[in-house]
Amino acid sequence: MNQIQSSFDLKDRTAIITGSSKGIGKSIAKGLAEQGANVVISSRNQDSVDAVVSEFKKEGLTAIGIACHIGNAEERKNLVDKTINHFGGIDILVNNAAINPVYGPIENAEETVFDKIMDINVKAPWMLSNLVLPSMKDRKGGSIINIASVEALHPGAGLGLYSTSKAALVMLTKNQAKEWGQYGIRANVVCPGLIKTKFSAALWQNPKLLQKLENTLPTSRMGMPDEMAGIACLLASDAGAYITGSVYNADGGYMIAG
Repeated sequence: MNQIQSSFDLKDRTAIITGSSKGIGKSIAKGLAEQGANVVISSRNQDSVDAVVSEFKKEGLTAIGIACHIGNAEERKNLVDKTINHFGGIDILVNNAAINPVYGPIENAEETVFDKIMDINVKAPWMLSNLVLPSMKDRKGGSIINIASVEALHPGAGLGLYSTSKAALVMLTKNQAKEWGQYGIRANVVCPGLIKTKFSAALWQNPKLLQKLENTLPTSRMGMPDEMAGIACLLASDAGAYITGSVYNADGGYMIAG
């Protein structure tokens, strides 16, 4: 293995990936595991994470499953504590889990919906990052990868509160990078565009809307979950050792489309 190849090696490193029983989270978890990381599959349902763990183990990958509703403080702490007890520490945190329970004008949303979106999409990643901080400090470094959205950078119709939460996550990431760099901890944010997941099904299951969206993209197509894994592997590994506080669009050119 040459120097560049070895810089992507994640052997003996442990990664927690929230919302990783499906979609982008699962693809990122698999990518990290294929690079040698011990991965912790996490979502709200234990059966769902166990199914992914079983699938990964059949492929010779190292994984455990810990159910966690990231909006619950006790479950967040349990996720971190069990990971440390099993693997000895934490090197990588991918804050991927998110919600978008409302679509429509911002003035029509209920206050409770606003609170729920901010609680899951902003507060939970902040608190979970704080929980892994001591372990990363002990290990003299780490990588936090927050999954936002192109909606954080460009307002989209009907997604105002979601966009606001993801914009907040971008700034949280930059502050983590600035404040925690002294500990060897890097923090970066990935902003996916339209990716074929259950989360975005309302968009891609509408043929006319999908065609309209794809016609505006330089790549002329929507993305697939597996296409999000490569950037995560870069940011998690020594190959990205000089990258922190950065925002990466993985959007098929959405942000430059006319």
